[in-house]
Amino acid sequence: MSTIYNSETPEHARADAFTGGDVPVAVYGLGKMGLPLAAVYADVCSNVTGVDVDPDVVDAVQAGECPVSGEPGLPALVGETVEEGALRATTDIDAAAADAKIHVAIVPTLVDERNNPDLSILQRLLEKVGPGLDAGDVVFIESTVPPGSCRDELLPVLEATSGLTRGEFGLAFCPERTSSGRAIEDIMQSYPKVVGGIDPASTEAARIVYEQLNQQGVIPVDNATTAETVKITEGVYRDVNIALANELAALADPLPVDFNEVADAANTIPFINVHQPGAGVGGHCIPYYPYFLINWLDTEFPLLQTARDVNDSMPDFTVDALHSQFEAIGRDIGAARVLVLGVAYRGNVAETRAAPAKPILKRLSREAGELFVTDPVIDDLSAFAGTEIELSEIETEQFDAIVLVTHHEEFNSINWDGFDPLVVVNGRPSATIDSTKHRVYTIGSGLQARGEL
Repeated sequence: MSTIYNSETPEHARADAFTGGDVPVAVYGLGKMGLPLAAVYADVCSNVTGVDVDPDVVDAVQAGECPVSGEPGLPALVGETVEEGALRATTDIDAAAADAKIHVAIVPTLVDERNNPDLSILQRLLEKVGPGLDAGDVVFIESTVPPGSCRDELLPVLEATSGLTRGEFGLAFCPERTSSGRAIEDIMQSYPKVVGGIDPASTEAARIVYEQLNQQGVIPVDNATTAETVKITEGVYRDVNIALANELAALADPLPVDFNEVADAANTIPFINVHQPGAGVGGHCIPYYPYFLINWLDTEFPLLQTARDVNDSMPDFTVDALHSQFEAIGRDIGAARVLVLGVAYRGNVAETRAAPAKPILKRLSREAGELFVTDPVIDDLSAFAGTEIELSEIETEQFDAIVLVTHHEEFNSINWDGFDPLVVVNGRPSATIDSTKHRVYTIGSGLQARGEL
C-alpha cells in the first residue's frame, strides 16, 4: 500500500497514488465542515471512509443522503461519491484508523465555562486513532487549536497510543478555512490552503495532498505552530474588526451620523476593510478563538479581551436601543408585545452556537410585556425564551416592537407596512427595513432611515 509520508518516493508518484485511490483516507467528524471535506476528498481520491459518533449521520451518508443542510452542491456530491463507492461512513473509529494511511481530524474544539480552550474531543479522538497508526501514516488536523497544540498536546497523544515516534509518522496542521453555506467552494477554490507540519516531511505530505484538492494551491508555512497561529490570527482579526465597527456604531446616537455609510465610504481605500456592526457575534469560531490565545499563552492580550468585551456587549446594546426608542415616544416596554426575528447566529445558516439572540431574548423575557420569536431556518426554538410563532403568522398579529437579530433571506419578504409595530430595531445593517410608518432604529445608522437628524 502506498504512503504519502515518504520523502524517498518522488512527489509525482505520491500524488498519483493519492488521486488513484491507493492511499486510503479516514475523515473523522462528519458535521457541517467535516462532511463537505470528506466528500471533496472522496471526489478527488475515490477512497474515503467518513467516521462519526452519530449513527444517524452515518446511516444517512451510507444511504447516499446528506444530513448537513444549507450547503450548495453537497447533497449531490455525497450522493455521487457514495454511489461510486468513493465515500462510505462508519462509527467504527478503530477499523477506519487501522485501514487508513491519511487521517483527517475535523471535530469541535471549543472553550469551557471559563473560556479556557477545550481540546478534549480532539484528544479523545486521537487516543482512538493512535493504535491504528502504522509507520508512514500521516495525520492532518483541520480542527482549530491554540498555537503549539500539535507539538505539545497532540503529538504526545499519538506517540503514546501508537508506539511510534516522530519521524515514523507525519502530523500536520491544515486548518479549515471555510464558511457555512459555501463549504465546497471554499475547500476547493476560494483561497489557498495553509499547511504546516511538525517536520518538513509532514509539511510536504500535506502540500502534496491538498494541492490535489485545492485549485488555488497551498501555502506551506514553516511548521505546525505557524499554521495554527495563521488560523487564530484570521479569527481574531475579524473579532477585533467587528468590535471596532460596533464601538463606532454608537456614533449614530450622539452626533448623529450614519456609521454604516461612513464605513462604506472608508472601505473604498484598498487598505481599509471596516466590517459591519450588529446585534452580536456568534457561531463556532469568532467568539471562541481569541481565548485560544488569551487563556492559553502566558501573555497579555488586552486588545483581544477588549474586543471580546465590546462584542459581548452588543446584545445589551440592542435591548438598550429598544428601551431608548420606547422612552422617546413615552411608552412602557413592560406593557409591550415584542417580536424577535431570528435566533441563528448568522443569516441563512441553521446554527445557534453562541447566538446573540439568546441573551437578547433572555433579557426581553424579563423586561417586555409579552415576547414572541420566529426563525424560519431553525426547527427547534425550545432553548430560547419567548413564544414561538411562524413567520407566515406575524402579519396577522399585533406587536408594539420588532427586533431583527438575524438577517435571513426569508425576512426580506416581510411587508413591514402590513402591520403596526411602533418601534423596529434593526440589528443587522445588511437588512433593509422597507417601512414608511414605523420608528426604525438601525445599529450604526440610528434613526436616519426616517431622516431624523
